[in-house]
Amino acid sequence: MKRGVEGRERPRSRSSGDKQSQVWACLRDVMDPELDESVTELNFVTRADVDSKDRVYIEFRLPTYWCAANFSFLMADDMRRAISALDWVKGVSVVLGEHMYADKINAGLAQGRSFQETFGAEADGSLDDLRQTFLVKAFQRRQVALLNHLVGLGLSPAEIVSLTLRELGCLPLDDAGEKLVQRYLERRSVVGPASGDGLAFVDANGARLGADGLAGYLSSLRRVGINAEFNGALCRGLLAARFDLDTPFVPKSRTMPASPGT
Repeated sequence: MKRGVEGRERPRSRSSGDKQSQVWACLRDVMDPELDESVTELNFVTRADVDSKDRVYIEFRLPTYWCAANFSFLMADDMRRAISALDWVKGVSVVLGEHMYADKINAGLAQGRSFQETFGAEADGSLDDLRQTFLVKAFQRRQVALLNHLVGLGLSPAEIVSLTLRELGCLPLDDAGEKLVQRYLERRSVVGPASGDGLAFVDANGARLGADGLAGYLSSLRRVGINAEFNGALCRGLLAARFDLDTPFVPKSRTMPASPGT
């Protein structure tokens, strides 16, 4: 089965019943930058509504009250960008709840300010740099998962490192392998051009992998995955301790307000 290296297309149906589904589809593609897991699968999103004027209202929560401000703002900004890409959307409101910086972050988001503009002298580094750092880590996690799968299928290191993106897309794989390839291709362009004749596997600097050093390379990347898996388990545990996940869209401490105009 051939695959493109570009992300999936957004649905374009404009019926009222589909608009909210489109919003949720966009949110499913927004990842927790550190865990590389969907914010919807992690139960972070508590509200995703569309009003009669095609304005979208998103509310979300995080596992702890003290999650870093730049990390929290980054996730909110990614949600806003994803929803704004829908051509029918007339406005997006993203609100973070129950967080030590919620008031400042929500005010900045409402005014369309950047992280630096919102926090001023308190801002630590560039949000774009932070986003790139997390994207590279996500690339590495997805790459090691796919490489391990290919090694398990019996491909030799020499065969693996010589694969082009087009050849990778044509490998006869099972459903699990297909999914790993698709997820990998979604992040391949983070580290360099992802044209059909380009190498499928490069390192974080865009350099070709060597067959002789592939085993050591895989070993080093596994540590990235183990750390992320630990953090993921910790986040789920903290989220479950703070909120009632049996009814995931209603935090214990308060009830979500209705949409403006409803």
